[in-house]
Amino acid sequence: MSETAASATEAAKKKPINPLLKLALEFGPLAVFFFANSYGDRLFGVASDRRIFVATGIFIAASLLSLALSKLLMNHLPRMAIVNAVVVTVFGGLTIALDDAFFIKVKPTIVNALFGCVLLGGLWFGRSLLALVLDAVLQLDEEGWRKLTLRWGLFFFVLAALNEVVWRTQTQDFWVAFKVWGVMPLTMIFALAQTPLILKHEIKRPEAGEA
Repeated sequence: MSETAASATEAAKKKPINPLLKLALEFGPLAVFFFANSYGDRLFGVASDRRIFVATGIFIAASLLSLALSKLLMNHLPRMAIVNAVVVTVFGGLTIALDDAFFIKVKPTIVNALFGCVLLGGLWFGRSLLALVLDAVLQLDEEGWRKLTLRWGLFFFVLAALNEVVWRTQTQDFWVAFKVWGVMPLTMIFALAQTPLILKHEIKRPEAGEA
C-alpha cells in the first residue's frame, strides 16, 4: 500500500468528535485534579496537607479514563495525550509511592520540556514535526509549518520555566490553581495569537467543483 493510501486509510478510521467534547477530554483530568485538591479534606476526610496525594491518585485515574474515552469516541489515541497520560501515571505513581509531592510538581516541567525538545530537535534535523500532529486540521506551506513549530517549541519551554518558578516560589494550592486556571488560558491565548501566521501560510483547498 502506498504512503498516501495508508494515510487516507488511517484518516478514515478516525471518528469526528464535537470540539467541546474534545476539550472536555483534554481539560477534564486537570479540572478533577483541582477539585480533589481543593476539597479532598472534606470529601475524603484526609488532612489538608494530604489533599495533594488524594488528588494525584484521582488525576491518574482521570487521565487514563480520558485516554480510554478518546480511543472509544475517536477510534484513535492522540500522541500528546498518550505522552501526557504516561508521564502523569509515572510521576503520579512516584508521588504516591514515595509520599513526595515533588514528582507531580515537576511533571509539567518535564512534559513541556520534552515537547519543546522534540519540536525544536525536529527542526534541527529539517523536519517540522508539528505537521504530523496537526496536518488533519491545518494545511500550511513548508515555511508556515517551520515557523509554527519553532514558536510552539519555544512556548513549551516557557511553560516549563513558568512551572518551575511557580511551584518553587508559591504555595501548593496556588501551584495547583495556576496549573489548571493559568496554563490553559495562556495556551489558548498563544494559540489564537498564531492566527495571522496560519492565515498567511495556509494552503487554500480547491472549492467544490473547481478543476
